Amino acid sequence: MPRSTKNALALAALLCAGCLRSIAVGSLADAMSGSGDGYATDDDPELVRAAAPFGLKTMEQLAVEKPEHRGLQLALARGFTEYAYAFVQQDADMLEETDVARAREVRLRAKKLFLRGRDHGLRALRLAGVALPDGTDGKTWQAALAGCTRDDVAILYWTAAAWTLAIADGKDDMKLVGALPAVEAMMARALALDETWNEGAIHEFYVAYDGARSAQEGGGPDAARKHLDRARSLDGGKRLGPLVSFAESVLVASQDKAAFTKMLDEVVAFDVDRFPSERLANVIAQRRARWLLARTNDLFAQ
Repeated sequence: MPRSTKNALALAALLCAGCLRSIAVGSLADAMSGSGDGYATDDDPELVRAAAPFGLKTMEQLAVEKPEHRGLQLALARGFTEYAYAFVQQDADMLEETDVARAREVRLRAKKLFLRGRDHGLRALRLAGVALPDGTDGKTWQAALAGCTRDDVAILYWTAAAWTLAIADGKDDMKLVGALPAVEAMMARALALDETWNEGAIHEFYVAYDGARSAQEGGGPDAARKHLDRARSLDGGKRLGPLVSFAESVLVASQDKAAFTKMLDEVVAFDVDRFPSERLANVIAQRRARWLLARTNDLFAQ
């Protein structure tokens, strides 16, 4: 066989192997970016806590191989945000009473994970064709996001959620706090595009967000209550998170101890097996509700 023929065959084999590898990586990326919901039905948060980091790191490695895979970037934005909120930030909150120094360390880790999720979300937005502004001016971001469609709502939501939570954990970082107008523009755009998305998840966000803001800032208890009612209407009353957020933000601020206790007692008594698709989130919400109830005397003056 002539040398040229052998070289051509060898090159063809190499190219074929490269194609097969690309196809395999692409198929795995598609599978991984569609995963995550399998955790939702679990009733063991600690098992999920231990398993999630491996999945996240695997997806990040795939993202290096497939940097143009928008679904993978979205899955990473969601995954890091959910993991950091459900496990790392919750730990920080609960450590505050007993070990302030350790709580600060854990909160810093949560902030870094949220920013990691945000960065994946921003990459997904760029892959969707959004020209992201360099600064954080709200009007500039509104203009940049004007071309987003309903197909972009999930990316907008998870990016904004991750960014907001990072800001909440990094209030001493003035540059990070200064990005709030951009975040507000992002979530507002998601709400405008599809307020029913994911059975009211955007309204769930605003329950906590508006509950922490004054009426002069565009939030307040009335605004939070409207979002709570709309979220409950859209999810059919199967998610406990909005109730916990409302009790913690609005009812504590208004010092309505009776309503706080009643709402959280209802959360704790809820049968999480009624809605398997929400089981894990509801178990985590119940855990926080029990922790808040145990702190009732510290949260209320009387």
